[in-house]
Amino acid sequence: MTWAMLSGAVAGLGVFLLARMFVVSEPGVAATLARIDAGRRGRQPATRSAVERPSLEALERLQSGLGARLEAEVLARGWKFTRIRSDLAVLNRPFANHLASKVLLAVAGFIALPTGMTLLGYGSLSSAVVGVMAGAVLFLVPDARVKSRAEARRRDFRHVMGSFLDLVAMNLSGGRGLPEALMTASTVGDHWAMVRIRQALSNARLIGITPWEGIARLGRELDVEELRDLASALALAGDEGATIRASLMARAESMRRKELAMVEGSAGERSQSMLVAQLMLCGAFLLFLAYPATIKIMGT
Repeated sequence: MTWAMLSGAVAGLGVFLLARMFVVSEPGVAATLARIDAGRRGRQPATRSAVERPSLEALERLQSGLGARLEAEVLARGWKFTRIRSDLAVLNRPFANHLASKVLLAVAGFIALPTGMTLLGYGSLSSAVVGVMAGAVLFLVPDARVKSRAEARRRDFRHVMGSFLDLVAMNLSGGRGLPEALMTASTVGDHWAMVRIRQALSNARLIGITPWEGIARLGRELDVEELRDLASALALAGDEGATIRASLMARAESMRRKELAMVEGSAGERSQSMLVAQLMLCGAFLLFLAYPATIKIMGT
């Protein structure tokens, strides 16, 4: 009886959520403004292969449609998801596809494991609990994966920022003004970090704000503290070329020292891990050598 009631409740909840998802609600003012603000963020078009399997196209259409509907529901309820949006902005991935991936993985885990346990003869209340737990874990897996990849991209961005600051200082030394020096430095190279800085500066010029305000917006969008600090320093310096040139060079040197310290710390952690592994290996080898003698002594 308990199993039947629980199954009915879960099935009813699923049917309710599915029906609620496809009912188009009247968007409020906050949802409309959030959708307009989200549309301002530029996305690079993803390249697709000329030869693509129809199954993948169908899956992409399903993911896009489901993601768009989920994003509309999120915006209608005013949920921000600021951290995950920043991570996705660093990876240049749309928020809608991420939501669809989370839901599809959770549904797959919720259905696949209980079905497999039932086919193996273990269908009971425990299979439903396992299905719920699998769905919850798989729902959180995309967030963890996006977070780890975003942190790696942010470290890459900070590494490029040191070179960008050096280039800006060199352009200032050549007699260029600060806005022109920023744009000229961002055109050196096609690294994704340089491209994002160049896009932010171009957008700032188009909408009529200062370049450092554009850099500050990029820092808030990507959640890169160094960009926000740079924008504050540029706003305070203004057009004082000599002062800002020395400040940028000092900032670049400070970022390189910080990065070097992080690399050394990471190398030290790996060395300690290797030392622990070697000690465990030596202990296991000694145990292997001493085991026959110990058994023989205890047997006699």
